[in-house]
Amino acid sequence: MIQTVDDIHINFNADNLWFVNLTLSLVMFGVALDIKISDFSNLFKSPKPVIVGIISQFLLIPLVTFLMIIFINPSPSIALGMMMVAACPGGNISNFMTKLAGGNTALSVSLTAFASLAALIMTPLNFAVWGSFYEPTASILETVEVSPMEIARFVLLILGIPLVLGMVINNYHPNMAGKASRFLKPVSILIFLSFIAGAFYNNLDIFMEHIHYVFIIVIAHNSVLLLVGFYFAKLNKLAYLDQKTLSIETGIQNSGLGLLLVFSFFDGLGGMALLVAFWAIWDILSGLLIAFFWSDNKKKKMA
Repeated sequence: MIQTVDDIHINFNADNLWFVNLTLSLVMFGVALDIKISDFSNLFKSPKPVIVGIISQFLLIPLVTFLMIIFINPSPSIALGMMMVAACPGGNISNFMTKLAGGNTALSVSLTAFASLAALIMTPLNFAVWGSFYEPTASILETVEVSPMEIARFVLLILGIPLVLGMVINNYHPNMAGKASRFLKPVSILIFLSFIAGAFYNNLDIFMEHIHYVFIIVIAHNSVLLLVGFYFAKLNKLAYLDQKTLSIETGIQNSGLGLLLVFSFFDGLGGMALLVAFWAIWDILSGLLIAFFWSDNKKKKMA
């Protein structure tokens, strides 16, 4: 059974990969058009929520994921997929979900900006370190021989450059950036989601046959991360708005980046691609559900 999951291959050609690269860069660029350079200086004015968020994103998520892997003992490729998700920064649509949930949008934007830049170092570092701690995944990494520097360079091209470019345009041409963002962000996200849906359709037989291996794991993993973000913020006595924000920032990962890394460096490896692909759909659904829940509660309190 485990052998079957680890040996499946998702159909995804090089042309499709370049298109997804471009689309995800476009999504990041659209998000960056809403980020001001001053957002980074704001990190130092009220550092506690940001520090808690950074610890949650880059330390707690990989640690909790590793503990879940030890407890669940999934197949090696599925475990590697969980580690890939945990190593990625927060999702690009977390700002929208935070705003919908009535959270601290300014904090969400600041964390998105910082996490996207920090991911240049932290994504390959976390993936390599935690992957090496678990013997079954360490064996795969030795076989594939993934270079952390290659991953860092890839993340720079997909996230770093679009982020800096969007911020520079927003700094010097804010009106143009605002108009472009209103159009570009929703359109690029829709294109990206449509492409993921198309990838599911092209591999429908594979997903239908093997989705049960990752279905419960993804839902449990995502739920745990949402709870970890919320209660870690609460433990640190942050405001309720910040608790909601950190829950979303911790639970909504940039699985689109994860997918690109899987296909670029692991050739669509079995359970790894299956898990990250399902995560890309599920965390958007779960994020919207929790955002609508908090939004509805806010309306009831105001009534």
